[in-house]
Amino acid sequence: MKRILAAIAATFFFAGPVATVHATETGQDPITVASLDSNAGSVGWLQVLSQGGTRHKAKRGDINQSPIARELVAFNAAAAPGTIIIDNSERRLYHVVGRGIAVKYAVSVGRKGFLWTGTNTVSRKAEWPTWVPPEDMRMREARKGKVLPASMEGGIDNPLGSRAMYLGSTIYRIHGTNQPLSIGKAMSSGCIRMANEDVEHLYANVEIGAKVIVRD
Repeated sequence: MKRILAAIAATFFFAGPVATVHATETGQDPITVASLDSNAGSVGWLQVLSQGGTRHKAKRGDINQSPIARELVAFNAAAAPGTIIIDNSERRLYHVVGRGIAVKYAVSVGRKGFLWTGTNTVSRKAEWPTWVPPEDMRMREARKGKVLPASMEGGIDNPLGSRAMYLGSTIYRIHGTNQPLSIGKAMSSGCIRMANEDVEHLYANVEIGAKVIVRD
């Protein structure tokens, strides 16, 4: 554990309000008592370390929480800190936070016929983004009898969820969702869906220009 802390401390500064109690005062590991407030505007790395398997399962009706907890994991791919790697077959997103260390999130990827691979960068970030369905999507859904709006303002009913990170000049985004039960499945039209609490966590720690790799 000390080695993990040292590796992250060497790469990042502590960037958010964390209610950490010193081990010398309590006899506890300070990581285990860090604040778990994922709604903070900026997330400290002690907070990242403290989250994952210890979190309770999503409550029924909670559209913000993922049914699959995020984790801090060893990650041996040759990628610089800050890189986002999305694995379609695994349906997971890895955000590299240090050499050999990444935060692993469950995501929903493109369904059959909508999967894609490639490399791009985060070109824009938006909170509670407006959804503008592409024309081919509107036509496709119209054939099924479903009328999509030309545009929808951000909000709890918006399918882009609470945050979006746009990939280059493409139509694809890493974004939130109001359908958390799609997480861990192949159900999107090509975008990468995350539960709102997870996309907010990632959004707070990703810079414009971050490299994004989507692989099979």
